[in-house]
Amino acid sequence: MAWWSAISKRRGLLLGAGLMLALGLAIATLGGAYATNVYLNEAANRAQTTLRLAVAALRGHMSRYESLPPLIAENEGVKALVRDPDNAALREDINRYLKSVNTLLESSDIYVMLPDGMTIAASNFDISPTFVGENFSYRPYFYEAMAGERARFFALGTTSLKRGYYFSSPIRIGDAIAGVLVFKVDLDAIENSWAGGDHEIIVSDPEGIIFMTGRRDWLFTGLLPLTPERRARTGETRRYANAVLRDLPVLREARDSGQELMTIGQTGEAREYLVLADDMPEAGWTVKVLLETGSARAQAGTTVLAALLLLGLAGMAIVSLVQRRARLAERMQLQQEARETLERRVAERTAALASVNHQLEREVAERTATEIELRKTQSDLVQAGKLAALGQMSAALSHEFNQPLSAVKTYADNALVLLDRGRAADAGENVSRISALADRMASISRHLRNFARKPNEKLGPVALEGVIEATLEIVAGRIGSAGAQIEQSVEPGLFVRAGSVRLQQVLVNIIGNAADAVEDGPDRRIELSARRAGDTVEIAVRDHGPGIDKAVIGRIFDPFFTTKGVGKGLGLGLSISYNIIKDFDGALAARNHPDGGAEFIVTLASASSSLVEAAE
Repeated sequence: MAWWSAISKRRGLLLGAGLMLALGLAIATLGGAYATNVYLNEAANRAQTTLRLAVAALRGHMSRYESLPPLIAENEGVKALVRDPDNAALREDINRYLKSVNTLLESSDIYVMLPDGMTIAASNFDISPTFVGENFSYRPYFYEAMAGERARFFALGTTSLKRGYYFSSPIRIGDAIAGVLVFKVDLDAIENSWAGGDHEIIVSDPEGIIFMTGRRDWLFTGLLPLTPERRARTGETRRYANAVLRDLPVLREARDSGQELMTIGQTGEAREYLVLADDMPEAGWTVKVLLETGSARAQAGTTVLAALLLLGLAGMAIVSLVQRRARLAERMQLQQEARETLERRVAERTAALASVNHQLEREVAERTATEIELRKTQSDLVQAGKLAALGQMSAALSHEFNQPLSAVKTYADNALVLLDRGRAADAGENVSRISALADRMASISRHLRNFARKPNEKLGPVALEGVIEATLEIVAGRIGSAGAQIEQSVEPGLFVRAGSVRLQQVLVNIIGNAADAVEDGPDRRIELSARRAGDTVEIAVRDHGPGIDKAVIGRIFDPFFTTKGVGKGLGLGLSISYNIIKDFDGALAARNHPDGGAEFIVTLASASSSLVEAAE
């Protein structure tokens, strides 16, 4: 039967080898695809972050200048010049005015055009080439402004041969449009910051032509085929002046694992890129981040190779184990003593493993208990913060109630004396004053009750003046104890989308911090302002204290972070306030004011007063 046993062993080895080969093929194919998908997704997440930063930088840079053309178009000197373009003295004054504004704002160029497109004044009037005397009536920003619209346009300057983003605004005299004022903004600084790194950032126009990129050899190339129609539309506006347009050598576009891939052949080699895109509809741009996939695919290949090596080692280990067991089986009868020794060693190792398992279980139990204790400690800290806040509010409440109660006692005693003397009218006046003081204490109690109520309110239009009035009544005691003064500058009729109780909590916390900041200072003013800013409302609280240390200004909204002394706060107020404003889809920011002191700015969406009436 020995020959039959040998045949069985041989068959078993062949079967095992076949299974290992099949498993290896499965790892190489399915595992390779899965690993590639994982690393491409990781690369896409990195590229998405880069894309968001690039779009934010572009939008921030352009928004800095967007509102300036209408302001300068209202300048009386500019209006006088378009009324009398042949006035040499006036033209000289406006040229120098535009040059000074251009230098101050660090823009590229500012110039004034007549209704026929002729430029009569420019910030570059004294350099060559100058825009003065040039006609730009073919630009969309000109004829859109002449139609009464505020326009924007990106192009390569036909005179300066420099790329720039143009903002334009009509110059109105009465109901007529007498000219156009144009701002040209240079975006080279942002583009230069894109150079280097393992990614490429490109910005293309509606025709697919790349006009911003960290790769100079990609500039003015087309991601889409440059058909005669596309070239004709681009030529109508002379967007790229005399620049030579050419197709970007895109060899292949595909999708892999749900990601967009693009292969570009250039300088004798082809490179594959992972492509992520975001539209900027306000500018008519498409911003794309191209990340080379070579690293991701190499990582996937390394992972698959490591898996195959592990599989090979496992196979070798299994073969070795099978052979060992076979030898042990053949020699079992002759080596009974050796087998007993082996069994004893296995038992010892099992006991050791059981001991290790028990030790691990104890460690897991200890860590679980530690985690429970940590959570309890955190809960106690939060509760301590609440109790501290209640203590401060109780002190303020005691201060606010003590004076009215003392006055009530005095007026009541005086009323009794006046009644004894028959002076009922004077006694009635004292009773009226007692009633007014009772109303004040009821008002303070009502606001405090609203402040303490569980904030389960829904978001809706809130009258800001009422919230600020209620807030100031709550913090009056704290302001008085700090010797501070509140200076208000609140635009009337403001409504915001928020919850009134939680918004009061935020303002109470910020104003209380401002009172702490100025309590020991020479200037104890606290400035509270609110104004409309487009579709939002900005609420600013500025103190005249020492300001915020630059080393910690980025951490002040972190939970449990505080700059106050021991026992004066847990660092939860600003963190809670930050999350409340975030729940309102708003923003809470802190900075050091240029003139000294700290300033906290709450930005909320503006709401219409009609919505408040409808809600009521």
